[in-house]
Amino acid sequence: MSGEFWQTGLLGLCAGLLISVVTAPVGVSGAVFLLPVQLSVLGVPSPAVTPTNLLFNVVAGPGALIRFRRTGQLTGPLARLLLAGTVPGVVVGAVIRVFALPGPRVFKLLVAAFLLPLGLWLCLRTVRPSAGPPAADPSRSSVSLLALGVGVVGGIYGVGGGSLLGPILVGRGMPVAVVAPAALAATFVTSIVGAATYAVLSLLTPGDIAPDWTLGLLCGLGGLMGGYLGARLQPRLPEKALRLLLGGLAIAVALLYLAG
Repeated sequence: MSGEFWQTGLLGLCAGLLISVVTAPVGVSGAVFLLPVQLSVLGVPSPAVTPTNLLFNVVAGPGALIRFRRTGQLTGPLARLLLAGTVPGVVVGAVIRVFALPGPRVFKLLVAAFLLPLGLWLCLRTVRPSAGPPAADPSRSSVSLLALGVGVVGGIYGVGGGSLLGPILVGRGMPVAVVAPAALAATFVTSIVGAATYAVLSLLTPGDIAPDWTLGLLCGLGGLMGGYLGARLQPRLPEKALRLLLGGLAIAVALLYLAG
């Protein structure tokens, strides 16, 4: 194997590790940041970059989830509610990606327009909390509909749903310690379904649809280690710091997509 191959693989492993250490504490898989790295640095073609990102989620996900399970943070109904929406959504999104691909530039602008004010609002609300009554938890139906929409987006672009679910649910007043494990669990299971859907579609449709298995596995291995470390770090961070981190990540994603 060539030196360039090993250099690319090592870069992917390090990118997955570093990204996951920062994003796992707030329930973001890191795929949303890995996507531009794969396109611009690692040279993964489109649409293969989407299932490669999903493969990263599959390999990386257990790192943080094992840690959250050990601390008892995976109990509760939120993860099941999210899965009920994201699993069918990712199948629909994969089909849309292959057969009716929307322009990636439009997607980036829409995500940026959504996440930038949401991230700013979450940071401002954390620094200067309102004096009014705390926000009520979102209803089960609204969570399921939100998860369905996020699943479709994840199936189209291979981004972790936590980058969208987290800021919304935390912004509604839910604790990061509750949202993060559920969002990561939903991202993990949904990514398995999405990657399998792309594998089937690659047998039926010509083009670069199958994931880059080697690169996806290496990035995922880095994410596996980074996610475990990030989940261990979470209890050491106060809720205010976690909310600011989540809001900052939302702003960073928006600016990254605006620049792209």
